Amino acid sequence: MSTASSSASTPTPVLVATHGHCLDGLLSATLFTRLLRHVEGPRPLAFSYRACGYGPEENGVPEAALAGEINAILDYRYSASQKLTWYFDHHVSAFVGDDERASYAERAPGGRAFHDGTYGSCTKLIADIGAKHFDLSPEPFAEMIHWADLIDAARFPNAAMPVEKREPALHLMAVVERYGDEDFITRWVPRLLEEPFLLASDSEEVRALYMPMGAEQDRFVELVKARAKVHGPVVVVDLGDELLDAASKFVTYALYPDSLYSIVLTRSASKCKISVGYNPWAPEPRRHNIAAMCERFGGGGHPVVGAASTKADELDKARTIVDSFVAEFCA
Repeated sequence: MSTASSSASTPTPVLVATHGHCLDGLLSATLFTRLLRHVEGPRPLAFSYRACGYGPEENGVPEAALAGEINAILDYRYSASQKLTWYFDHHVSAFVGDDERASYAERAPGGRAFHDGTYGSCTKLIADIGAKHFDLSPEPFAEMIHWADLIDAARFPNAAMPVEKREPALHLMAVVERYGDEDFITRWVPRLLEEPFLLASDSEEVRALYMPMGAEQDRFVELVKARAKVHGPVVVVDLGDELLDAASKFVTYALYPDSLYSIVLTRSASKCKISVGYNPWAPEPRRHNIAAMCERFGGGGHPVVGAASTKADELDKARTIVDSFVAEFCA
């Protein structure tokens, strides 16, 4: 084999950095992989995936991590790195500062960087951009796009649905939130490209991983009932004395349907997390930009939902942040 033909058949390394432990992050990586294969045609590609988090001091993808010949960031904070090739995100808090905003403004006209804070999910954004700009039909993945948008935008018909989690898609959501690291994403992107979304969601692997979560969910509901405190329009649940891997703010909306906002403080082995949300079924309109509130403490999100975090040993600091949010909601 000649050197030229050998070089031509060598796969191009592609690094996809996406929001880890998040269903929208996983599904964004899936649709982007499909899109890039469509755009690149017969060019062989070798994909690797990086799971990114929103923990303390995590303000973006490290420069050294963008190690591919093609580098993409999805459903996560923007990077001004010259190594960045593709970008998709829908968080209004996507840009850490003016340098990132200026870099995006320069890069976006090139047709490879897309940010739209009006979208409910990054998955839907990628699907729409693929159809509009690259003639890639989203139809084969309509179920996946529907569930990504419903879940990430919290467009549930009622608060009971995300609490009871009877649908297989919600089982996969919970499994990804717990296990969705780089190895998981690497295994599941090819699977979701080949297997119908609802069939994969109801697979033996998902059922086995989700089964023990049912008892944990029941315990979490009881903890919320015991610890929840109402402060005017906001329900506050301080679970900082517990060690929890995951929590659902929808429990407060089910228990307190007339509340406007919820604040849930949880602590894991790696961080304290303050989850903040507006009740989608609230009797009054939202008056606060939750993403902007969380950005002040290094977090972010969307106007209707967001989060901030501290280190695991900074519980007092996390509680101070909770107090500041309560004061702002009650003002």
